[in-house]
Amino acid sequence: MNTPTISIVIPVLNEAGVIVQSLERLQEFRRQGAEIIVVDGGSSDGTAECARFLADDYVTTSSRGRGLQMNVGANKATSDILLFLHADTLLPSSAPALIREAIGNGACWGRFDVHIEGSISGLGMVALMMNWRSRLTGIATGDQGIFVTRKAFQQLGGFPIIPLMEDIVFSGWMRDASRPACLREKVRTSGRRWERHGLFPTILTMWWLRLRFYFGASPHDLAREYGYVPHEI
Repeated sequence: MNTPTISIVIPVLNEAGVIVQSLERLQEFRRQGAEIIVVDGGSSDGTAECARFLADDYVTTSSRGRGLQMNVGANKATSDILLFLHADTLLPSSAPALIREAIGNGACWGRFDVHIEGSISGLGMVALMMNWRSRLTGIATGDQGIFVTRKAFQQLGGFPIIPLMEDIVFSGWMRDASRPACLREKVRTSGRRWERHGLFPTILTMWWLRLRFYFGASPHDLAREYGYVPHEI
């Protein structure tokens, strides 16, 4: 049986400060056969120049939005398994083997536990709650490194094209089809958004947005309140 191949899709927007470190960490996976696709939503800070030669493909979209960008990357990918990774998230060295094992054991999708790195106290508890909530509900966030078989991704139709909560909606769709493989090995992600706005204000804001989204609020309105105004698609 052939070993399943993996494509790593990274949506970016003005990530020059972190993208080189992230891609350099992925070069060993690349040497092992993984494909790296960076999808830019229109960066103005030199992200393209930093990343272009550290990836197998660098795509610039006409509009930004993680859902759109990840779908574009998935359409460019050539592998059996798709792994969607934030630019500020680092994979464990065993990630490809763990993903292949999970898929080989019958899962069609999954995610990692997460460790949040930062200078403020309380981030460990935030990560613990994220991992516990995800394992309990079957819902994953983009910080956790969502992976999915190409077949399942195509059957689902990809990520929703909305400016916020695309990972929550996508994993909800996937969960309805199959429970995720919840890998206990941790990805390491940046705590910059908690450091920028404060731990408890960020937690309260995120929960308030999710609660309103759950009860039908427009993701476009929520995105504007969150401070993200997407280009028109």
